[in-house]
Order: sequence, then C-alpha cells, then structure tokens
Amino acid sequence: MADTLNHLITACQQGDERAFQQLHAQYAPAMLGVIEGVVGKPEVAQELCQDVFLKVWTRLDSFDPEKGRFFTWLLNIARNTAIDHLRSRSAKEQKQNLNPTNFVDIFGGSNAFEGQTDAIGLTAIVETLEMRCKQLIDRLFFKGFTQQQTSEDLEIPLGTVKTQIRKCINGLRAKLGIDS
Repeated sequence: MADTLNHLITACQQGDERAFQQLHAQYAPAMLGVIEGVVGKPEVAQELCQDVFLKVWTRLDSFDPEKGRFFTWLLNIARNTAIDHLRSRSAKEQKQNLNPTNFVDIFGGSNAFEGQTDAIGLTAIVETLEMRCKQLIDRLFFKGFTQQQTSEDLEIPLGTVKTQIRKCINGLRAKLGIDS
C-alpha cells in the first residue's frame, strides 16, 4: 500500500489529475469527518474539505515522506483549515456564547451519546461547571484546538490554560467519581 501511495503522490506532483482524484477519493471522507468535528456544520465542512484538497494540489511538492506520513500531513492541513475558519472574522461574528445547553448539545448531536447524557447526569454536571471550564473544554476537546491556540483565542497565558484545564478535568473526574 505504501508503494501505491508513493506512486499516487509522485504522479500528483507531476500534475496527474487522475491520481489526484484517487487520493481525493481515498482521503476525503476522513478529512471531512475531521473538519466537521471541528466546525460542527456539515455544509461548512464540505466547503472547507474542498479548500483542503485545493491546498493539497497546490502544495503537494512540499510533502516530504522523510518528515512524516502523508495522512498526518493531510490531517494537519485539514485541521488547520478548520481552525482558521473558526478564527475568521465571519465565524466569530456568527459564534454564539457557550452556555450549558449548547455544551450538552455537543454530546446530544452524536449518535453514540444520544439519549445517554441524562442517564449519566451530564446535563446537571455541565451546568455546575464554571464558564472558563466550558470554554476550555469546548476548544480543546470538541474544536480540536491546541493549548497554544486556546491561549491565543481566549487571550490568556498558555500556563493559565494548562493549569485551568487540569483543574477542570480533575473537577469533572471528581463529579463523575472517576479516579485520576
């Protein structure tokens, strides 16, 4: 499989559109899932996924297999594109303030968690969290931000993000009765 992938990448770097269509068919569904997980809107995710593959087509010569796997390189482009979208002015203007209902809806939106949030008392637990914890958890775990990106987005020092998220996670563990 690695040989096939290397062949496709080389063909794409030489301008072979068919090879690129094969790469797209192979990787687009996974990238779409990653992007949708970050932005939370399927229609926006589809548009951003197209942007990702346009970037891949124009930047494929910068891929270096000595530095890492193609999937990881592609994943970083997808994730960064999605995060850049969230940081964009239009996305910030559309963003609603995070409240306990929105936070619980993140869990409720997933088929795996549907109907289970009340069974484990998540709604009540989320309502007891401080706003800062909700903001940190939203960015770090649901939007895929790094701690550095969270620091910049919330305009707080990186050390503060690290300390606060540790306290938030420990608080959640305690409320859920999970040993740390």
